[in-house]
Amino acid sequence: MSFDFEPEESDLFRIEDALFADTFTRENRYRFSGQELKITQTFSSNLGVAAPVWEAAVSLCQYFEEKKFDFTGKRVLELGAGTGIVGILVALLGGDVTITDLPHALKQIQLNVSSNMPAGCRNFPRVRALAWGKDHHDFPSDYDLVLGADIVYLQDTYPALLRTLDHLCGEGTTVYLSSKMRREHGAVVFYEEQLPRYLEAELVHRNDCENISIFRGTKKTHVPFREARER
Repeated sequence: MSFDFEPEESDLFRIEDALFADTFTRENRYRFSGQELKITQTFSSNLGVAAPVWEAAVSLCQYFEEKKFDFTGKRVLELGAGTGIVGILVALLGGDVTITDLPHALKQIQLNVSSNMPAGCRNFPRVRALAWGKDHHDFPSDYDLVLGADIVYLQDTYPALLRTLDHLCGEGTTVYLSSKMRREHGAVVFYEEQLPRYLEAELVHRNDCENISIFRGTKKTHVPFREARER
């Protein structure tokens, strides 16, 4: 597995027009679970934080590799996919995958899907727009797995994310969320106080060097989702 570009954490939350002086692309190659992925990242003011492959996504792919996940026959949805690296890997490992993000990120995801999926592949991922808290009712509520990598970083989005998870998750759904635990942006509060109100969540992997945690959760069906108050 190679990873020769690491974005600065300070850039993560800067999405104004001056984020990138010029538009440029960078291609990286990764290898997980015997699958080689070629991921193109398009850095521009339009894509902002959706452009790079973040370390939390790499960590989630590595976790699936270490645990020897078999996604054959599993219906999977990835939230806030950015480059689509996680969803593409899951599709290559047999999953029936839907990769989602805001509309401006879909072109980059579709490019990476086309570059990595074999022609005629039966598990070619679907790429769809999903704005949390708005479009989630356009999606079913019975996925086997819902995935997210570095999607917990803006406190204003947490209520919408929780509403979206509530809709997407049925009794048999398992959620995997991989996050850089940025305390100053409320990630710790989200996982320690907000998410456990609605999911039976547990920490399944911790990378202290990168400050990345992976959580696995299942829906608490007896507790209705309510908008999480800002902390």
